[in-house]
Amino acid sequence: MSKKTGIIFFPAFDWAISPTHPEREERLLYTRDQMFEEGILDLPEIEEYSPRLASPHDISRVHFCVPGVEDQVLDSHRIAAGAALLLGDKIMSKEIKNGFALVRPPGHHAMRVVHGNRGFCNINNEAVLIEYIRKTYGVKKIAIVDTDVHHGDGTQDIFYHDPDVLFISFHQDGRTIYPGTGFTYELGGPGAYCSTINIPLPPGVTDSSLHYVVDNLILPILKDFQPDFIVNSAGQDNHFTDPLGQMKITAQGYARLTEKLKPNLAVLEGGYAIETALPYVNLAILLALAGKDYTSVIEPEYNLDQFKENPKITSEVHRIVGELQNIWSNRNKFDKYTFTKGAKIYQTTKPIYYDTHHIEEKQIESVHLCDQCPGFMSYDSQAYHPNGKHYRIYAITIPFQACKICQKEAWEEYERAKKEKHFNYIYLQDKFTDTFMIYHREKDREVRSQG
Repeated sequence: MSKKTGIIFFPAFDWAISPTHPEREERLLYTRDQMFEEGILDLPEIEEYSPRLASPHDISRVHFCVPGVEDQVLDSHRIAAGAALLLGDKIMSKEIKNGFALVRPPGHHAMRVVHGNRGFCNINNEAVLIEYIRKTYGVKKIAIVDTDVHHGDGTQDIFYHDPDVLFISFHQDGRTIYPGTGFTYELGGPGAYCSTINIPLPPGVTDSSLHYVVDNLILPILKDFQPDFIVNSAGQDNHFTDPLGQMKITAQGYARLTEKLKPNLAVLEGGYAIETALPYVNLAILLALAGKDYTSVIEPEYNLDQFKENPKITSEVHRIVGELQNIWSNRNKFDKYTFTKGAKIYQTTKPIYYDTHHIEEKQIESVHLCDQCPGFMSYDSQAYHPNGKHYRIYAITIPFQACKICQKEAWEEYERAKKEKHFNYIYLQDKFTDTFMIYHREKDREVRSQG
């Protein structure tokens, strides 16, 4: 197997929320300059690639874009996701040992249903990659470790009911930062209990407590789960200079984290200290992936005296780790019927706010339970736009693991929903056969996409 680390830069010059928004192209340009200055890309252990486009079908394996992919996804989004897919191909073919997709726009706040941009995200780059390698290469068990200061609520939403995808997120406590979620009791749906692990950390956590979490919780859970592929949602806004977070992690802390996790692929998420953090954190992560010495990567603003952690913070981190250790060790004592009390459908009502476009979504998620498999999911989603536009859609997801009975019932549910006049669009996402269907009610037209 190659010992090289693959890297792709994509700064997305033609995509911006606004010229002065924190999520802008300079996030990658300063990193690029730093790597050129250090000569990192000349190392024989590092290979740079150009990205490719993710196809609309690649995106439809994950998302229900309303009304369609072309309405929510620009070329920049397709290239950012395509960079992850290309590196995924290189890793699976053993051309490289691991990779780092330094791309924007980010993606981990994008949920399964997409009515617009939320948290700077339209589509979920990591989820698009995961569904692609599962379908293309038959990879079964995948772990995602989200290291962004903000909870990866979109990634959690997409895989909450999937027992074969472990989602671990450490982040600043949702009571103190967007999106206000990611608490320890959010543990996965009835057929996927403990496939979601959230570690909400108090503001002010330093490298020492972060690595206490890694060593005593994250790594033992990964060892138990035994994933075939590890994805790092590499958000870097836990850095001590980041303007949106209140954490105190350094470039060295991030590099040691990467060295311990040994992710197959890291995909850039947040991080908005454009000059004081990103060039150093990205450089340190890349060196750690390549197995090179990163100990000389030190930020100009680094001052050891500012990293003395408050004992109350340390105590709270230890308490959270203990709570989650206990939950994980007792995970096998519960099954789906513990939570559903014999019901055939497990239903959740979700209010979802799109902070960029000010869209309000009301969503009812239903898990159609099964004794033989995780079942299938359906979504009744209504979105209210500030301009008065209103959509109501119905969408069905058939997972990879679905049994024949659930596949049949899900297709029947799709045909039934097509007769309901109050839905503007009806979608079917059949991951077992890699089929995607959209029925446009006003046009009485059906579109089919096959992988």
